Amino acid sequence: MPHIRQLEAHVADLIAAGEVVERPASVVKELVENAIDAGASAVAVEIRRGGMGLIRVTDNGCGIPGPELPTAFLRHATSKLRGPEDLGRIGTLGFRGEALAAISAVSRVEILTRQRGAERGASLRLEGGVPEAVEEAGAPEGTAVSVRDLFFNTPARLKFMRKDSAETAAVAGLVQHLALSHPDISFKFTKDGAEALHTPGDGRLISAVYAALGREFARGLVPAEGRGGEISVSGFVTAPLQSRGSRSMQVFFVNGRFIKSQLLTAALEEGYRSQIMKGKFPGCVLSVTLPVSSVDVNVHPAKTQVKFAREREVFDAVYHTVLDSLERQGGPAAAPSPEPKAPERAAPRGDFFRSMDAGTYRRQGAGPVPAPERGPRPGWNTEWKAPAKLSDSHQGGVPYQTSGKAPAAPGRGSFGAPPSVISRPAQKKMPEPAPPPPGAPEPTVSLPEKRPPAPAIPAERQALQQTLEPEREAPWRMAGEVLHTYIVCESEDGCVYLIDKHAAHERINFDRLKSSLEPPMRQALLRPLAAELSREDGALLLENLPLLDQLGFGCEDFGGGAVLVREIPADVDPGDVSATLEELAENLRTGRSPEERRERLLHTMACKAAIKGGWTSDPSELRALVEKVRSGEVKYCPHGRPVAVKLTRHDLEKMFKRA
Repeated sequence: MPHIRQLEAHVADLIAAGEVVERPASVVKELVENAIDAGASAVAVEIRRGGMGLIRVTDNGCGIPGPELPTAFLRHATSKLRGPEDLGRIGTLGFRGEALAAISAVSRVEILTRQRGAERGASLRLEGGVPEAVEEAGAPEGTAVSVRDLFFNTPARLKFMRKDSAETAAVAGLVQHLALSHPDISFKFTKDGAEALHTPGDGRLISAVYAALGREFARGLVPAEGRGGEISVSGFVTAPLQSRGSRSMQVFFVNGRFIKSQLLTAALEEGYRSQIMKGKFPGCVLSVTLPVSSVDVNVHPAKTQVKFAREREVFDAVYHTVLDSLERQGGPAAAPSPEPKAPERAAPRGDFFRSMDAGTYRRQGAGPVPAPERGPRPGWNTEWKAPAKLSDSHQGGVPYQTSGKAPAAPGRGSFGAPPSVISRPAQKKMPEPAPPPPGAPEPTVSLPEKRPPAPAIPAERQALQQTLEPEREAPWRMAGEVLHTYIVCESEDGCVYLIDKHAAHERINFDRLKSSLEPPMRQALLRPLAAELSREDGALLLENLPLLDQLGFGCEDFGGGAVLVREIPADVDPGDVSATLEELAENLRTGRSPEERRERLLHTMACKAAIKGGWTSDPSELRALVEKVRSGEVKYCPHGRPVAVKLTRHDLEKMFKRA
């Protein structure tokens, strides 16, 4: 076994720096938090080449005395703690005393500072953690720290840095969060000489949200404020209809510190239960304030995670605040307004029986089901209500009324849209002719003249008639669909199958996209769409424009984190573009290898193009899905969920206590 020896101070500093300084955004975080703790009312952040070339943070805070500058760059040197009892009530953002030491150990640092009221300032230069002499210098009140050539002496760390655009996006996202956490401070962010963010610092959170997250996001927010005991929650949440495709717009602060917390995320989303679509996520900017002794911020070197002493109380405070704010704004939690009644229509509808239950259908003695004709407006379905009672003498059709509900979204995708049905007018019964008067001559009967033979039916018409003919007996009998989501089938061996139509169609789309050698068909938008994304998501997508182009998206930079979309895949609805791009950004962020990232993107594309549970689907669509599942071609969705569930006769008999 090798002998144990103490590491050199320089090597120990590099190891410690690796825990605090992971990338340029880590440096910006530590320096800006020091500026906030110094009482600054204005903070300017400037970076070049993603922060690898230059990081400069300037504030108008209290400044540092010149003689104390060398001490400020020593490990565990801080002005924010005095004794062990202070660890239990940390109220500042920085407190470890390691930030400046860790930063200077892996870069070239220059600091210029002047205390408030002092006549002169001071400056200090350090390279690799080694300081030079302190010099007097003219300087404005406050502190300016410049960091150059980050990781110049640690090439192993340098090779793991991402592209400049990705590092710039990370810094932009961090400054954005810091600006939201302190709306009373004016933040200015400049990248490569161009101003990218500037908040007014007027103390109003909505002003900071407007400047940092964009106008569209700010317009869809609902004020949220609540209090429970010593815990108060304030900020904004998105209206249910303004849900997002990912959690990138969920921003939480605890005592002014930006954190990532699964507890707070769960409490937020629990407040939206049954008020938001599945697969969508709410956005928020919420600040939780509680006694400093009730939260431990010393559980992570980057201080982005905290531990609450009373987690249940924090959860309840966030949950009830969110729920109450949605109810006050008349969201789905409140009593729904009555739907307007659709006007009744006089023309009879030939396929009225489709909305009947089996008992009503048998009682009325309806005949065989006629096949629907394809109308001029494919993709439009309306729910119909059958009449309460049908008279035996009625021969010319059945009156109907609309349900007053909005039409269900059509099932689109590779199987086409469901056809609409043309209602046929009622046939009027012709009156019988009166008998001739006595003595009148016998009426002559004219024989119909011989007509020419009917022309041959075109091939297109024959194909259409074949599709409308009754389905021939198949190995699996499709019994129907329940909940507009699951297909019910019966196999030859007496088993019952429940098929998730969305999962099956998603798998078909995924296999088609993955095996296709050609790019997907595109549709050019008549009006380009500006997708409002977070700055980090927007930069991540712009970094991967060639990959998006392969998927059928024609995008370009629109500034401020927004992405201008000119073309989209033919299978994607224009209303889903922003949510799809958010999910693509999340997949790009989490994918490790290029192949894994591409596969995750294809998952999202397949899901967006698939028919959804709850949509009304055409029987031909359902039969095509059943055949894919029956043949064994489709077994699992791209996420690994089963597509079909099998119930044997024995399983059913056990449920009904027959076996």
